[in-house]
Amino acid sequence: MAQRISIGFHASPPLSLRVEDAALKKLQKALADGDGWHELASEDAAVTLKLEHVLWLRVETDDQRVGFGA
Repeated sequence: MAQRISIGFHASPPLSLRVEDAALKKLQKALADGDGWHELASEDAAVTLKLEHVLWLRVETDDQRVGFGA
């Protein structure tokens, strides 16, 4: 299942992506392990991150909805 995530950095706007659960788990492990580079596969592209510049990771819990009432 794909998750919507946002990644915050020191000096740039957040990056929003949709990633599979396995890719999210690998990213969380890489962030916990420390510095270096990490390649993240998303639905649209592969993104290479310099982990020391990542400030936060946000994982959306609900589907985003547009419109009135849901």
